[in-house]
This record gives sequence, C-alpha cells and structure tokens, in this order.
Amino acid sequence: QGQEKLSCNPKKENGTHVLLCELGNPMKAGAQITVDMELSVSGLEDMGDAITFHLQLRSKNSPSPSNASVMVTVPVEAEAEMELRGNSLPATMVLPTSWHWVEGSRRLEDHGIKVEHVYELHNKGPGTVSGVTLSLAVPHLLGDHVLLYLLELGTEGGMNCSHHPALNSAQV
Repeated sequence: QGQEKLSCNPKKENGTHVLLCELGNPMKAGAQITVDMELSVSGLEDMGDAITFHLQLRSKNSPSPSNASVMVTVPVEAEAEMELRGNSLPATMVLPTSWHWVEGSRRLEDHGIKVEHVYELHNKGPGTVSGVTLSLAVPHLLGDHVLLYLLELGTEGGMNCSHHPALNSAQV
C-alpha cells in the first residue's frame, strides 16, 4: 500500500559482500511485498560484460531451510569519453626554394625542417579505460617522393607502440 525506505547494512559473510535489508517484523501471513533496490557498485572495469547478484529472502521464523533464492544478472556498460588533442611545432612551415632533399644523406638538415607532432589522448571519464588502441596514419610518401621523413616515435605514460616501417629508414 504505502512506500517505506528500507534500512540496509553491508557486511562480509564467507568472503563475499552481503547487503542485509530488514523488511519488517512481524509480517502477516500471505503478505506480498515489492522491493525496488538501486545499487551503486564500483570497481567493475575488469568484470566483463555482466555482474550477477544472488538474492535470497530469509525468515527468522521459518523452520524451512529452503529459503527463496534467485540469481539476477545485470549487464555492465562502462562509459568513458576519450578526447584526442594534436599539435604541430611549428604550426606552419615553408621550405626555402633553394632547399633540395639529398638522397642517401645521413645529415638531418638534408632531410628537411624538423616538425614535431604531439598527440595527447585524454580520458574525460567517468570510467577508467584499458586496452585502448590509437592508430595514426602519417603520409610519408607522395607518389615516389618523400613527403615527410619519419625520424622517431616517443611515448609517455606506459604505452606500447608499434613503429612504422619507414621510421628513420636512412638511419639519420
């Protein structure tokens, strides 16, 4: 008939987390009760696609050992907003008309003006992320001509990278 807030207490029982909610005492025979529960559970990043709750109704007065029990599986949907920021230093670059690429040279200045591209991948939350793959396609050839000479690739923050096959091909 009416709505009441339940008083629930968390505790550990046999190595599992238990939430104990008292529904009321005494309860009339044949009473029907509907309980809506909202649970906030953290640390589910590596739990997979679902989490299963074991719900059980126990009566202190019941002599029957077979108290009603049900398993409820709830899908886990992680949410995290990723943001990619990029910058080139210098932002613009013009090659002098007198400059020519020197094929086979091992001097850095014979391969062009240094341009550094910096990319930052940010997790704006609310969840944490793992196993993220970022693929950057860098145009290094224009037809048969070198457009950008890829010198090096560096990372910060414990990331793993696979290097481009054209990375520092002339060993400058």
